[in-house]
Amino acid sequence: MRAVVQRVHHAQVSVAGELVGRIDRPGLVALVGVTHADDAATAAAMARKIGDLRILRDELSCVDAGAPVLVISQFTLYGDTSKGRRPGWTRAAPGPVAEPLVDAVAAGLRERGLEVATGRFGAMMDIDIHADGPVTILLEL
Repeated sequence: MRAVVQRVHHAQVSVAGELVGRIDRPGLVALVGVTHADDAATAAAMARKIGDLRILRDELSCVDAGAPVLVISQFTLYGDTSKGRRPGWTRAAPGPVAEPLVDAVAAGLRERGLEVATGRFGAMMDIDIHADGPVTILLEL
């Protein structure tokens, strides 16, 4: 599992003009990609890592600060660009495998008492991110 985590002032995600997720105060956006070997334990570990990552101002984590997280599925994190100009997607887990694991990451963050917003799995999403920093971290488990 991979996640690109960005510190934000606020962020939102829309699908076909409909707002589906938003955080209105400083927190994190987590773009989460799933590969074939990932499972519930991987999702739980990723939720812990995102929640405990000390990249907010004053070196606080979301758990420390009670900051929100916007979780968005991102299969393109497993794009293979080693050959040619067109990425291959074989390393990304298929939707029936990936969707429940992305949901499990969001659930794991909620279990830690965090406010969590999400995108819509498999949809073409418009993501508005007001980055803070910028601070962007790649997590890989």
